[in-house]
Amino acid sequence: MKLALFDLDHTLLPIDSDYAWGVFTTRIGWTDPVEFGRRNDEFFAHYKAGSLDIHDYVRFATEAIRRHGAIESEAAHAQFMSSVIEPAITPQALALVREHRDAGDEVVIVTATNEFVTAPIAKAFGVAELIAVELEREASGPTPWITGEIKGVPSSHDGKLIRVTQWLAARHLQWADVESTFYTDSINDLALLERVTHPVATNADERLRALARQRGWRILDLYD
Repeated sequence: MKLALFDLDHTLLPIDSDYAWGVFTTRIGWTDPVEFGRRNDEFFAHYKAGSLDIHDYVRFATEAIRRHGAIESEAAHAQFMSSVIEPAITPQALALVREHRDAGDEVVIVTATNEFVTAPIAKAFGVAELIAVELEREASGPTPWITGEIKGVPSSHDGKLIRVTQWLAARHLQWADVESTFYTDSINDLALLERVTHPVATNADERLRALARQRGWRILDLYD
């Protein structure tokens, strides 16, 4: 089995979808522009530095949609897709995904952004398999909605490796059964990069680009 794994933000997308969603919620009046912007920037800086507390961030990032409920939130996300995400999807990224799909590879997006934000984005890329941060939902009520807590292992840092290993196990596969390629921009994904057959530093940050050169990994720039 050939497996093509893609990070999402700054890899397939030239933007950070989680950060962009936060900016969008401010634009539509769901969050205070000054306070939310300050905290969003702070969390984003921690992410880039590799020091993000994913649980604290998810509580913060889902606060607005928890408050507005499922119907309003899904309608807002549709607007977000049309005004922010779809214009950011490039022909180069679509072609790369299509190249693997046409070759018969199993294509999976593996992202540290939560499933509410990313599930429609994966569909826009034509990718059915998504490994994202799963969100706990209330056990009761006519329409159970998210609580702000994470369900299971978050797919960030080493958690990406754990989640992909779990994904394989659910299909009665081990790493030895697959030839795997992983595209990512971030040194935060080092554990998974070191595990796959073909690591590809894609639109790489400075630390990953330097490491890729040192180790002879492929370097790909989609957005020259």
